[in-house]
Amino acid sequence: MLPQEFTARMKEMLGEEYPRFIGSFENKNYRSLRFNSLKGNRQEFLSRSPFHLSPVPWEENGFYYEEEDHPGKHPLHEAGAYYIQEASAMLPATWLKALPGERVLDLCAAPGGKSTQIAAAMRGEGILVCNEIHPARAAVLSGNVERMGIGNAIVTCESPRKLSAHFPRYFDRILVDAPCSGEGMFRKNPAACEEWSPENVRLCAERQDEILDAAADMLRPGGRLVYSTCTFAPEENEGTISRFISRHPEFVLTEEEKLPGMGDGIPEWTQNPAYGLSRAVRLWPHRIGGEGHFAAALVKEGETVGSERYGKTPEERGVPEKECPEYTDFRSKYIKKQLSGVLLRRGNQLYLAPEGTPSLSRLKVLRPGLHLGEIKKNRLEPAHALSMFLRPKEVKYTLPLEGEEVCAWLEGQTLHKEGEKGYYLMETGGYGLGWGKLSGGVMKNHYPRGLRKNCR
Repeated sequence: MLPQEFTARMKEMLGEEYPRFIGSFENKNYRSLRFNSLKGNRQEFLSRSPFHLSPVPWEENGFYYEEEDHPGKHPLHEAGAYYIQEASAMLPATWLKALPGERVLDLCAAPGGKSTQIAAAMRGEGILVCNEIHPARAAVLSGNVERMGIGNAIVTCESPRKLSAHFPRYFDRILVDAPCSGEGMFRKNPAACEEWSPENVRLCAERQDEILDAAADMLRPGGRLVYSTCTFAPEENEGTISRFISRHPEFVLTEEEKLPGMGDGIPEWTQNPAYGLSRAVRLWPHRIGGEGHFAAALVKEGETVGSERYGKTPEERGVPEKECPEYTDFRSKYIKKQLSGVLLRRGNQLYLAPEGTPSLSRLKVLRPGLHLGEIKKNRLEPAHALSMFLRPKEVKYTLPLEGEEVCAWLEGQTLHKEGEKGYYLMETGGYGLGWGKLSGGVMKNHYPRGLRKNCR
C-alpha cells in the first residue's frame, strides 16, 4: 500500500499523467546488469552469455535480462563479470563522464554499483575514492570493489565533512548519489513504503544540503559534479539543487543529452528555482525501462593550471620495493603483467595504491588500493583481490574450470590436478575465480571462506 500523502502529492504533480504513473506499480520490475569492461571484452561476453540480454539505452555496458535468468546465482557473478544494477541507477555515473587518469570521488558509494561503473570508465588509471559513512555498508562496498577487480580504488568510511577538510579542491569529478526518501524504489522494494513520511523527506533534504556543501569544497575549479537520488520528491531534487546553487553560485547546471522518455527537471516544483533547472533529468517508471531517478550535472566555474590546479594534499610515500622481497619474489614467479603504484604496508598486509595516492592518515580506510596479500614467514600469500584484478592471460599458471568443478570450487572443495607446483589462477569462462595452490597432485582451495556458496 502506497502512503496516502505520497499518492496525493504525486497526483498533484503529474495531473493527467498520474494514472499511467500509478498503474506502473502493478507492472513487473525491470531486471538489469552491467558488464564489467575491466574484466574483458564486451562482445565476447555477449557471445558467451547464458542470459537473454537486451541493451539499456543510456549505458553501453548495461543490459536487461529476463525473469527466468538468474545472474546472481551464476558463477560469472562471483567472477566479477558483471554487476546486477537497476537500469535507472546507471545514468548518474554515465553523466559523470569520468576519464582515465583523473581524480574522482563517489561520496555516498555503497553498495558500489556506481563506483564500479565509474572505475570501468577510468580503465584502471587515476585515483578513485569510494566513500561510505556507515561501516557495515562500507564493508559491502569494499567487497564489491574487490569482486569487480578494481585496482585504483581507495575505500573510506568517513563523514563528508571530514573528507572535505582532508581533500580541499582535490577532485576532478564528484558523484553525490545522495541518501534519500527512496520513493523511486517503492515498486522494487515495497518495504521502503513503511519507512516513508513527509518528515523523512525533509530530513533527507537537510542531509543532502550538508553533503553537497562538502562536495563543493572538494571539487577543483572547472570540475564536474553529478547529483542524483532515487526519489520523486521535489524538495530532494529540484529543491536541493536550487538551494545548493543559491549557496554556491559558482556552480552551473549543464545541458546533457536526454533520450526519448526522459523527463526534464521542473522549475515550477520548487521555490526560487535555479537557472537552467530543466536541464536536470527525471526518469519515470511509466516512461522508461526502470525505476524512478533524478540526476543533475553541474560544473564549478573557474579554471586553474599547473600546481594550482588542485589543493595541497600531501601524497603517500609508500615503502621501497626492495623492502618487500616477498612481493618481488611472488611477482617474478607468477605474474606476467607489469604492476605499478605505491607500495603500502599495513602490518603484514601489503597493498598497491595508485600513483599519486593522497595521504590517508587520520582517515578510516578499509581498502587503500589493491590488496596484494599477507606476508607470512618470508613469503607472500596472495590476496583474493589480486586474483580478481588479474586476467588469466596476465599470470603464469591458470586452470580453467567447467561444469561441476566450478561449483565444487565455489563451495571450497580441493581438486585433484597435475602440473607445476605453485599458485594457479582458477578461471571460468575467461574470468578469474580465486587462487589455488597445487602441490602433490592436490589443488588446495584458497577461495575465501566468507565467499563460499552452493551454486548447484
